[in-house]
Amino acid sequence: QLQLVESGGGLVQPGGSLRLSCTASGFTLDLHAIGWFRQAPGKEREGVSCISSSGGSTNYADSVKGRFTISRDNAKNTVYLQMNSLKPEDTAVYYCAADPFYSNCLSEPKYWGKGTLVTVSS
Repeated sequence: QLQLVESGGGLVQPGGSLRLSCTASGFTLDLHAIGWFRQAPGKEREGVSCISSSGGSTNYADSVKGRFTISRDNAKNTVYLQMNSLKPEDTAVYYCAADPFYSNCLSEPKYWGKGTLVTVSS
């Protein structure tokens, strides 16, 4: 069974940092582009960042540029989202998603995790 599992969420103060991880079971991530999405209460889901299967290409939503960094370690079958300078408006459930094609990464990726909650509050 193909599964993506997110971890690393939690409560952090404004200005703090968290690192989210996305791991896979049932398939290897190295053949997939990986995207991170988030959904805040009462808001639509937002694409946050994407990384190509090789790690050579990345993109970011304007709202997180300069604060978030996506990376991957294919040997560990894991993709990371380093989040710095967190703001209350970053509070959301964060999901990772995988697709064989980079072009689908932030549109309609094929596989989804169940999410991890990030709360930014003092």
